[in-house]
Amino acid sequence: MAAARTIIVAGAGIGGLTAALSLAAKGFRVIILEKTERLEEAGAGLQLSPNASRILVDLGLRARLTSRAVTPEAIAIMSARAGGEIARVPLGEAAGQRAGAPYWVMHRADLQAALAAAVSEHPDIDLRLGCQFEDVTSHARGLTVVQRRGDTRQQELAAALVGADGIWSAVRNHLFPQTQPQFSGLIAWRGTLDATTLPREYTAPRVQLWMGPDAHLVAYPISAARQINVVAIVPGTWNRPGWSAPGDVNELKGAFASKGWPATARMLLGAVDGWRRWALFTLPDLGQWTEGAVALLGDAAHAMLPFAAQGAGMAIEDAAVLAKCLGEAPSNNAAGIAAALEHYARLRRGRVQRVQRTARQQGHIYHLTGPLALARDLAIKAMGPTRMLARQDWIYDWRV
Repeated sequence: MAAARTIIVAGAGIGGLTAALSLAAKGFRVIILEKTERLEEAGAGLQLSPNASRILVDLGLRARLTSRAVTPEAIAIMSARAGGEIARVPLGEAAGQRAGAPYWVMHRADLQAALAAAVSEHPDIDLRLGCQFEDVTSHARGLTVVQRRGDTRQQELAAALVGADGIWSAVRNHLFPQTQPQFSGLIAWRGTLDATTLPREYTAPRVQLWMGPDAHLVAYPISAARQINVVAIVPGTWNRPGWSAPGDVNELKGAFASKGWPATARMLLGAVDGWRRWALFTLPDLGQWTEGAVALLGDAAHAMLPFAAQGAGMAIEDAAVLAKCLGEAPSNNAAGIAAALEHYARLRRGRVQRVQRTARQQGHIYHLTGPLALARDLAIKAMGPTRMLARQDWIYDWRV
């Protein structure tokens, strides 16, 4: 296929693989450059609300994902101050009917594996493992993208380059070196455990959100409910890049040992054998997303705090919108490609910034103490399940 119909995607994470499938569905040839030798998605669990699952279903992935995902019945909102559940947001059938698509929780590796399998079967997608983006130059025929595998460098002509290579994006650093990740002052600890090791109340098909003084805790089933994913968020100063550094469990337990955290929450933490931690970094809300025929998506463009459970969702949305914009552009016209990518950024920026703000606000609310925590709990109780679900419509009902 001619270079005018070739798009190069840097990064084979969730955003990059979804972008490749979405672009191929629009008739493009796609080359994916992935620097690792094998696909191993960092992290453990993720939540896919209907705005994201709808896109994956439209790409033909329902059958692949249904067997791997869990459809939670609700989000149980738990308060350390109150000692237990204070409210419940209905999900499952209620959310699915309201938004027209499922709410899923699953292991990140399961989602990446399903996307990668679909990519490997598509005749117009070339996934190149162990192949790293190195440079890009623009010219009258489009772009020349330089890639490196070991000591070998290779050039490829393309109409556009998509940087989907995460928060430490090489594509973004090449174009916008002034835009650097910022440490949030928060550390996420994650672990998984066998569901059979916990009492039944901990393994029900629901998301548990524990709010408490200066920390919060999230737990939900993954891997077809065989495992429980546990994430604890605490403040700290450790801020090394990476997603899976080992952590001292005593440090984590110390953050929950006092300040009124109930025994039920501490028992959940104690059931995890091995913890990994990652420092939470974000990017400025007003960073640049495009330059000419190069665009960023997902964490490379707008890494955010995970407290709205929309990190993967925003990357998936980005991929669908970018493919739609490029699909409508004149592919033999460099100016048209650049205009399409600028249009993509304009369409996405406002929504993503709203989600970023929501995530920051929710993180603050989760960690309230004293009278403010009491006021929070009373306000949440007063809303009721129907109103609480309706408050998510602006996220869940979004469509390309």
